[in-house]
Amino acid sequence: MNPSALHVASRVLASLVAGYTFCWGFVTLGIVLLLLRGVPYGEAQTALYLLAFIVFLIAFLWSFAARSLVRVWAVLAGGGITMTAIACSASRAFLQ
Repeated sequence: MNPSALHVASRVLASLVAGYTFCWGFVTLGIVLLLLRGVPYGEAQTALYLLAFIVFLIAFLWSFAARSLVRVWAVLAGGGITMTAIACSASRAFLQ
């Protein structure tokens, strides 16, 4: 595999895997925050799933448009993991 093909493959993986991770974190954090504000779970889930389509599309397109591949991985994967961790700790506080 030549360097150019490896670069494209990494961008495709970043757009799909890291973009999905970012959307997962966005949805889980958003649902938890809306639950803390008193919104019923079904409404929070529906609203965030609808927004997730737009967020994933933006993440997907940005992963190909950004200059730095390292920044794409850091923002999408790192942001998704961070948002998921915050949502997990906030939901534990909400349940107690």
